[in-house]
Amino acid sequence: MGRAHEVRAAAMAKTAAMKSKVYSRYGKEIYIAAKSGVPDPEMNLTLRSKIKEAKANQVPADVIKRAIEKAKGGTGESYDSLRYEGFGPGSATIIIDCLTDNSNRTVAAMNTCFNKSHCKMGVKGSVSFNYDNLGILSFKYTDEDTMLDTLINAEVDVTDIEVEEGEMTVYVAPGDLHKAQDAIEKLIPECEFSVCAIKMLPQEYVKLEDPHDKELWDRLLSLLDEVDDVQEVYHNVID
Repeated sequence: MGRAHEVRAAAMAKTAAMKSKVYSRYGKEIYIAAKSGVPDPEMNLTLRSKIKEAKANQVPADVIKRAIEKAKGGTGESYDSLRYEGFGPGSATIIIDCLTDNSNRTVAAMNTCFNKSHCKMGVKGSVSFNYDNLGILSFKYTDEDTMLDTLINAEVDVTDIEVEEGEMTVYVAPGDLHKAQDAIEKLIPECEFSVCAIKMLPQEYVKLEDPHDKELWDRLLSLLDEVDDVQEVYHNVID
């Protein structure tokens, strides 16, 4: 379906992909998984899966350990998942996923980001219906037939497989991400993933030709990057 190049281009434009943001995101998610059950990956399947995903995204072991130890400490922190959708200049759309311990603070921060960049927040569902929710795994490999057979045998719901410049990108149903990861790692020992996550992919991409529109859009992304509660940013703009 021709997504791979656009996805990588869009990902490069996302300031949320910086390492510090990735570490913070997985730190919170591991903490939540550990608090939701026993803080032991051998006894908590959700925690074990989240740790595996974090490692695939090169999250250091000490970040993972700190999150689990924090959960063991019995602290009273509680996080809520919030999603904001909005419209940028031109035909730009954006989805922002947050984890927060103070929803009032987060919504105030979102309003500030949109107002300062002259963009508009939308209501729930106003943007997301134009996006597909998929598990995405990218890694060095080129044999599409073998990969498809491997994933089908592992009972993974495969949406698409693409190969570009020696890198394979596999799209699967969100609930099958970790099942696909396990199957790929059995087929390719020591596999290193450049992407291993559930993401919202736009069904169509746009390019902002007007320099003023581009300036406003970059301002929005920059402001969002400064909000600690922001976990993920998805949008349909490519350079």
